Amino acid sequence: MKPFILLALCLILTAAKVSAQSANRYDIVIDELMIDPTPQLGLPDVEWVELKNTTDTPINVEGWQLADASGLSGRMPAFVLQPDSFLLVCAGSAVTALSAFGPVISVTRFPSLNNDEDQLILTDANGRVIHAVQYTADWYQNPVKAEGGWTLEMIDPQNPCAANNNWIASIDESGGTPGRRNSVNGILDDDTAPAAIRTFTTDSTHCVIVFNKPVDSSSTAQLHNYKLTNNLSLISATALPPFFDQVLLQTGMPMETGTVYQVTVSNITDCKGNTSGTGNTVKAGIPEIPDKSGIVVNEILFNPNPSGYDYVELYNRSNQIADAAHLFIANRSGGSISSVKALASEPFYIFPGDYIVLTENKASLAMNYLVKNPGQVLTVASLPSFPDDEGDVLLLDRQGHIIDEVAYKDDWHFQLLHNNEGVALERIDPNAPSQDAGNWHSAASTAGYGTPTYQNSQFRQAAVANATLTITPTIFSPDNDGIDDIVTIRYNLDNPGFVANITIFDAAGRPVRALVHNATLGLNGNWNWDGLDDKGLQLPAGQYIVLTELFNLQGKTQQFKNVIVLARRM
Repeated sequence: MKPFILLALCLILTAAKVSAQSANRYDIVIDELMIDPTPQLGLPDVEWVELKNTTDTPINVEGWQLADASGLSGRMPAFVLQPDSFLLVCAGSAVTALSAFGPVISVTRFPSLNNDEDQLILTDANGRVIHAVQYTADWYQNPVKAEGGWTLEMIDPQNPCAANNNWIASIDESGGTPGRRNSVNGILDDDTAPAAIRTFTTDSTHCVIVFNKPVDSSSTAQLHNYKLTNNLSLISATALPPFFDQVLLQTGMPMETGTVYQVTVSNITDCKGNTSGTGNTVKAGIPEIPDKSGIVVNEILFNPNPSGYDYVELYNRSNQIADAAHLFIANRSGGSISSVKALASEPFYIFPGDYIVLTENKASLAMNYLVKNPGQVLTVASLPSFPDDEGDVLLLDRQGHIIDEVAYKDDWHFQLLHNNEGVALERIDPNAPSQDAGNWHSAASTAGYGTPTYQNSQFRQAAVANATLTITPTIFSPDNDGIDDIVTIRYNLDNPGFVANITIFDAAGRPVRALVHNATLGLNGNWNWDGLDDKGLQLPAGQYIVLTELFNLQGKTQQFKNVIVLARRM
């Protein structure tokens, strides 16, 4: 062989060896998981992980490892994973069963994959994180398949930043696609920019920003992408492994206890190239042990709809920052504190004026009520039992001291309600005694019978002195041209507990529309009328009288008569 040919061949082989031993983050991804192989469909009854090479370069996985929350596997043997190819990783006892599906290697101490939730981390021979996932059973997006026998498949391996949105149960009849392209493979449209959602501090000079998705390390390292109030300067910013959805900030001087800081984040990029804009602001500070009654039980749903779940809302009425990870919810059994449950397993701060909601099922809560601040909902795997007739809701600190307690009763609900099912009990005045029955009232029907994560519909507003009612516009033309198509009736009340009836009469005094019938009211709200009668037919042009009647159980009544004009454009 000629010398220059031999030299060229050596260079090619050397280059191939180097390229086959180095990898960047996401060059190889975890793209399929068999976490619960029972009951069997068409695949072996063993757990395994599938890796995919997303690059156009061979990569040697020698020395790589898998880890979950419980420990680290042994190192992988030498294996060069070719571009756009797959590799199954499993325990030694599963190799024979899986070898028919394609390349397979085993590692000692293969992680035992939890069926409901776990984290799985892939590291290279130097311990650098290449890819990590933190899955839950919700990733199946199918309650039947979540019972076992089906794999979790990644939809778009080129978009690993999409996290849970990028995973779903396999649709292959055998239950999965080991060693071949996923059955759900496709292109995932992801134009969602990364956003900071909350923070927590590890000490007075270190603050961690939590993002809604993994972020690019180079953009997060730029200090000019952050602005802190109170003249706090930054020394460093570092994206944290293994999921890279958290950034650790180090401040130039200590943060002060009792101060709420604002952190504004700009121009942060994810691995897909989506970039956050300006003005994404989150609160930060140092948490304290809350004083007694600093955080109060503010709303309770103890008799949910058949398809719903209980929830408890807490309100921070103090000027202290509390960590939900150091708080516990409980009930009483035979007079003794019972069924103590932690609010959170990781830091989650409750800032002054914040509302947070505890429930077992966040999706069900959103289906049944308006949740204005979804980020303020904490999922507690098994809430204490809150009976439909009467019960106890307790909030405890980590020393077991009672911060707040409410011994509620079903008869605290508004007496004219025919059915309390699905109706939350709201605290009227956060600063009034927790055990005052007169300080609790049913959530208003106009608020959907519950106000999780925001101010109660029955919240007392001292600035309102008398009941008022306004109607706008007084002349309307319901012709769907976008100009004065509807009439809006707005009310403000000085106390909760009122019921409303609204009837619309024509100029001859004949009732044409029963707009509202026995609606329980909050302290303010509104209704709309579109100019139709009770049969849904258009009413003729002319004057109409809107009669509004308010009353409560204490015998207080108030009546309003308003004249409006319905016009028809020619």
